[in-house]
Amino acid sequence: MGSEMVAPVIIIDPDIMSGMPCFRGTRVPFKNLIDYLEGGHSLGEFLEQFPTVTREMAIQAPEEVDY
Repeated sequence: MGSEMVAPVIIIDPDIMSGMPCFRGTRVPFKNLIDYLEGGHSLGEFLEQFPTVTREMAIQAPEEVDY
């Protein structure tokens, strides 16, 4: 098995959304994904509302964040 390093999809930058964890390359907070899913919405609905977030990013993100 390879041990490929995957670039993180969640970044915390004080200059982006006041340091709130966001999807890399966007201003979309990770919390938005959690709120959508906890609210009973599908991943597809989230991705439609936030087209700058890819399906791969949304799937990888929960593995990176302790929430």
